[in-house]
Amino acid sequence: MNTRVTMADVAASAGVSTMSVSYTYNRPSRVSAATRERVRAAAATLGYAGPNRTARSLRSGRHNSIGVVLGEKLTYAFEDPQARRFLSGIADACLDADTALVMLPNLHRDKDIARIRDAQVDGYVVWTTEIDDPLLDVLVETGRPTCIQGGPDHPGLNWIAIDDRAAAGAVAIAALNGRSRPAVIALRPDTRRESTVVRGADASDISMPVTRSRLEGYRDACLHSGIDWSTVPTLFTTDNTRAEGERAARLLLHDNDIDALLVMSDELALGTLDAAAASGIDVPARLAVTGWDDSPAAAAAGLTTVAQSLFDQGRSAARWVLGLSDGVENAIWRVEERTSTASETAPKPRTV
Repeated sequence: MNTRVTMADVAASAGVSTMSVSYTYNRPSRVSAATRERVRAAAATLGYAGPNRTARSLRSGRHNSIGVVLGEKLTYAFEDPQARRFLSGIADACLDADTALVMLPNLHRDKDIARIRDAQVDGYVVWTTEIDDPLLDVLVETGRPTCIQGGPDHPGLNWIAIDDRAAAGAVAIAALNGRSRPAVIALRPDTRRESTVVRGADASDISMPVTRSRLEGYRDACLHSGIDWSTVPTLFTTDNTRAEGERAARLLLHDNDIDALLVMSDELALGTLDAAAASGIDVPARLAVTGWDDSPAAAAAGLTTVAQSLFDQGRSAARWVLGLSDGVENAIWRVEERTSTASETAPKPRTV
């Protein structure tokens, strides 16, 4: 015998209409406080837990959840400070819409694409991915609103990002002030986990839009400063961690005569400062260092960096996906100049 308590049972017990019960749970402002109290008292007595959300989502076509697609292992969302800030912004928007957040890793495997496509979500926010990522066309085909942080700009999808090229050029100018031997520590250029060093790196060969734009900005600044870009070494990292930044800096300082390191993230830049301190290289007298994102740790370390609010970008992207706004807000940036680039040209750095 089926003993499931229904909305009609609660309505009969409370002496109200079924519609009043529905409004009590879904649109409480439409009924009086007294009615809400009667309905909830009757529900408690009968053991009624509330409307069947699965049935409701089938009727409305909505799932009351948003998918966050990460091109990393799920642990990255909790380990990386910038990813945490971005996710906090999305979570804040979810509070406004009483919406759940579903984490969906995209490691470019067939099962990942299928899982993302079939997820019971109303839309997606994507942490930046490659220009030719096959998932992008899959997301378009779902017909669900999708916003990508950092790009790429893909037909049928929305995106939010600062002008990475302009920001990179500006922060590089702050570092190159009188210096002529820069090197770059770059975020990995694609989904491969290979560490490579390239002189005069060609940004057009890079499939990650954030890495491409920042490299273009660094190149702009070098050319503006009269530096031959073909002589500038760029080390592409395997991951975005402080330890990887230290390893990259040690390698570049050992093999090259450089006086400035342009680094694409604060975590990598903090590792660079660790390498310099361990080797007795004075920052900024002998080596200028820049980062990206303006994390609290970067401010404490006196790191010159590009400031952007990933919290605001995450919140704006999610609000648009959830239908709470007509469009994403303009993402703003600024250069925070601190002591890591404060000095004029100085003697050559020692090798590590």
